[in-house]
Amino acid sequence: MREDLLPILRQLQSERHVDRHVLTEAVRSAIESAAKKSLSHPNNVSIEIDEETFEIKLTEAKEVVKKVTDPSAQIPLDEALEIQPDAEPGDTVQVPTSLRGFGRIATQTAKQIIIQKIRDAERERLFEEYKQREGEVVTGTVKRVHRGNVIVELGEVEGLLPYREQSPRESYAPGNRIRAYILAVEKSSRGPQVILSRASAAFVRMLFELEVPEIYDGTITIKAIAREAGNRTKISVESNDADVDPVGACVGMKGTRVRSVVDELSGEKIDIVRWSDDPKVFVRHALSPAEISSITVDEDAGTVKIIVPRAQLSLAIGKKGQNARLASKLSGLQIDISSDEEAPEKAPEEAVATAVEPEQSVELVAVPGIGPVMAQKLEEAGFETLDKLRVATVEQLCSVPGVGKKTAQKIVEAVGEVEAEDSQERAEDDAGSQQNAEPSE
Repeated sequence: MREDLLPILRQLQSERHVDRHVLTEAVRSAIESAAKKSLSHPNNVSIEIDEETFEIKLTEAKEVVKKVTDPSAQIPLDEALEIQPDAEPGDTVQVPTSLRGFGRIATQTAKQIIIQKIRDAERERLFEEYKQREGEVVTGTVKRVHRGNVIVELGEVEGLLPYREQSPRESYAPGNRIRAYILAVEKSSRGPQVILSRASAAFVRMLFELEVPEIYDGTITIKAIAREAGNRTKISVESNDADVDPVGACVGMKGTRVRSVVDELSGEKIDIVRWSDDPKVFVRHALSPAEISSITVDEDAGTVKIIVPRAQLSLAIGKKGQNARLASKLSGLQIDISSDEEAPEKAPEEAVATAVEPEQSVELVAVPGIGPVMAQKLEEAGFETLDKLRVATVEQLCSVPGVGKKTAQKIVEAVGEVEAEDSQERAEDDAGSQQNAEPSE
């Protein structure tokens, strides 16, 4: 049997990269199982397997007797003397045996055990391999899209790009080549589950490391990233070398470096901000190019009060408060912006940005038919912004616990109505800020 098994085991070792020790133990378990099904005294069987040659030595312990009454457990004295010259009645000798005596069912069971052991070892190997790659950017091919989730072929394993980790700006189709950030690797019955992300701020960090050698070698440090996937990202950088401009290095010659990242993110805007230990200076950089008349920082309360010229108010706040919100995330401070012609209490509600999270549920609750409870359910399912809800289908919304088909249809219709009502406002905002639009570099 060894002659038949040896080439198979060697092939498995080379093709599936299974360790020899694992193969040896798989064969041992298979033989032990087959012995239990075929032999009346399976506990008397000893198995020795050479890990280098896969040579199998199978022996069965039998009692030496003058007259045999149980051939399965006893051996006559004359045969025992051929194996062990000093054997005497009552002794136990190891009698070589063969696998040929095993039945067909036992042999099939042994085969299944070997296959299962090898599969388990392969899954464990892949899990350990990809677990070590958490935090890396990988390239794969879209295999299929199911209920908004994207299955990505990564080679030996499949990756899962959940809907919540996708950019609202992007769509995916089978065959597309995409890059994604390995967010987590989990164990499952079918092997390692590789969770991918294209919406994570860490994905942007890794893209800049790949594009900017100075970040990779430590000359430039990324201090913080604030991102609203699909819309805008602010990234603060600091140089550890006085001769290297951190912003210029990240932008690259004629904007080539930052443009590569923007292209990878399907046109998402990116603002590169110079880091400063002084909160006043840093917040000014974060809100650039808006002009700031005065700035007051309360470090104990973690708040910043900013006064800007009336003409700069819209630019400083940004569309739907996005610029102020991202600046707040980047600095870790709560920012309150008002114009120099308004009292602080009359400042627009959207001017307040929270450092912890952007209060995105307010957008959802503003949609007719969506209350606080429903907004929370939608957020937990990955529809935490109006932009993500806007591109959601009825089928995707039905996957949210507590949302039926009729409710999903009403949500889609209500979001459409809100979008129509906001279209005029967006057009006016765009026209008003065209001259003062922030550069993406």
